[in-house]
Amino acid sequence: MGIPMAPPNPDPIVQDIATRKISDEQPYIFALTRMGQAASRRGKGLEFANEVSQLIWGGTAGWNEGDHLEKAAERAGLDLTELRVEASTQSEGLDAEIAENQKALEAAGHWGVPTLVFEDEPFFGQDRIELALWRMKQKGLAER
Repeated sequence: MGIPMAPPNPDPIVQDIATRKISDEQPYIFALTRMGQAASRRGKGLEFANEVSQLIWGGTAGWNEGDHLEKAAERAGLDLTELRVEASTQSEGLDAEIAENQKALEAAGHWGVPTLVFEDEPFFGQDRIELALWRMKQKGLAER
């Protein structure tokens, strides 16, 4: 599908690659997942996941610096400042929603993100988001 793919720099999960030990200090992943859930609350979760995934996995070095995330949020129709505020002030509620999503992911028989499930059909990977949208459109999904 012509989607660029490269190791993330920095990796959103801080870990020792050799030992796979995950660091106690996680400056990126919790904020990202909470902002993603906040985007979902606004009906823009797919758009946010698509834009941010392309930054992180598409070869944008320093995706967490400058205005990369801000522009990605704008392309998704969102305000990054609003998402960051919600992620920091409503973390418990967002974390509870994320935990429920994790349970649904496991029930669907999957393990990673991004995974979308529509009518019991899983779509795994950023290169499958368009395929999931295509399938939903086959079933009547229309632009709002």
